[in-house]
Amino acid sequence: MNSLSTELLLAITTFAFVTSATPGPNNIMLTASGANFGFQRTLPHIAGIVGGMAVLNLLIGLGLGAAFEQYPIMQQTLKVAGSAYLIWLSIKLLGFSYIDDDKDQSARPFSFLQAFNFQYINPKAWVIVISANASFSLTGEHYWLSVGFIILIFALVGPPSIMLWAGFGQMIRRYLQKPLFLKIFNTVMAGLTAGCVVFIWLG
Repeated sequence: MNSLSTELLLAITTFAFVTSATPGPNNIMLTASGANFGFQRTLPHIAGIVGGMAVLNLLIGLGLGAAFEQYPIMQQTLKVAGSAYLIWLSIKLLGFSYIDDDKDQSARPFSFLQAFNFQYINPKAWVIVISANASFSLTGEHYWLSVGFIILIFALVGPPSIMLWAGFGQMIRRYLQKPLFLKIFNTVMAGLTAGCVVFIWLG
């Protein structure tokens, strides 16, 4: 495709939905946040993910993706940093034993900036944006228009896609009032978060 056609926009939309809605570090953490803190308090986390992805798409459009291909050490550094952060998050999840535990000041949902900054060490986010720009950006005079549409479509499709995970967390929240059930849930979420490290290094 060398022009912005309906088929291209549908392809970008489908790609954005599938990659945003499928399991990964962001969505696992949104489920845990929805369950522990509720949907409303998870909204800054959602907004941070969307904002971070938009900036990543812009950076790749500006040529950062080529730097990753030219300097493999950048990819390895990203994997190490992302893996370490995911392990740290999984350990934090294991420490949550009560819903909305005000006594534990460390038990709080991600802020906008925390979620925004996490995208820069989230390997899945990098794979998504690099793949999107490599697959759907056009050459020549339509390049920046196509990059703009990639950013816009992800900004429109991403929120409802990832909100499903926070909503699921909110839905099961009422079943987690008992500390034992919440502990089991957070242990599973911590295991899934840590398990993402395996896929990072297999990718």
